[in-house]
Amino acid sequence: MTWRFQRFPSAPAGAALASRIAAIVLALAVGGVVLAFTGVNPIPLAGEVVRSTFGSGFGLEDLGLLMTPLMLTGLAVAVTLRIGIWNIGADGQFYMGALCAAAVGLFVKGPEPLMLVAMAVAGLAGGALWILVPTLARAYADVNELITTLLLNFVATLIVYYVATGPWHERGVMTLGSTPRIRYQLPEFFGSVHYGFLLAILAAVVMAAVLAFTKWGYEVRFSGANPQAARFAGIPVRRRIIVAMLVSGAIAGAAGMLEVAGTVHRLQGGISNNFGYLGIMVAVLARGSCLGVIATAALMAIILNSGIILQTRGINTNTVLAITGLILFFTAIGDEFAHYRLVTTDGKGK
Repeated sequence: MTWRFQRFPSAPAGAALASRIAAIVLALAVGGVVLAFTGVNPIPLAGEVVRSTFGSGFGLEDLGLLMTPLMLTGLAVAVTLRIGIWNIGADGQFYMGALCAAAVGLFVKGPEPLMLVAMAVAGLAGGALWILVPTLARAYADVNELITTLLLNFVATLIVYYVATGPWHERGVMTLGSTPRIRYQLPEFFGSVHYGFLLAILAAVVMAAVLAFTKWGYEVRFSGANPQAARFAGIPVRRRIIVAMLVSGAIAGAAGMLEVAGTVHRLQGGISNNFGYLGIMVAVLARGSCLGVIATAALMAIILNSGIILQTRGINTNTVLAITGLILFFTAIGDEFAHYRLVTTDGKGK
């Protein structure tokens, strides 16, 4: 009898959690060594980061505000991953959702509850419309969605920069690239954390339930696992692709609306803060799980918030980025390692 490691398609929940924790601890240890070489004592600095992040209401508020868009952009990417498609354009859809929501907030007047609903509808529609062309190109012409969704990110970014610095720019102020403050705001429930945080969690739970317990969700998962078999079974794969991609774009657009109505309260260039691209990492680390994006968005928010704290303490930006990359790198390795188990063979490869 001999022993060897064998990779299995799925990883036990306990092993996945243990490997992720071990990976984060190892990454932090390596990051501590890097900081020590730069002349910084990592232990008291780590304690300060923990206290600033979890020991104050301000730190917890920052985590909540970072988690909200990360959960939704991660969820947007996760939905398409379930059908075997990569939505790399969540950042562009975020921008267009923010743009459409801001248009309603700036130029339409009405009761605040009604206008918040109108802004939400506009944000959802903006994100869905921005992914429409890549969706139809993928469904009817088999055009690679990686290229089309990615390129549209740059178009959306430039459009928002144009309107924020040009026709919608607030006159008579020194602020560059910003519209006037939007009068309609999402109510807050914990300091500056608004109800969009709870809506993002609810969206993840609802999408997880839809994918797990509905016929549509089963057909999406089946189409992603084996498109040929799905077509043979009579599943309208093309239609499922279209709906899944439009839902994905709408979710990313909703993230933009929440950022405008709940956090920034105005449209400005760079409003996404790369949340769309970070959402790709959130979805990948969650392995396409809609519920998993909640935990991975929390992890990403902690990393981002810690990076901000380190920079305020004089740590070089490149060092912060290196530590962030180490954490993500080791976490990805740990997730993969969780799929391997030690098995026995009879010495003949069996």
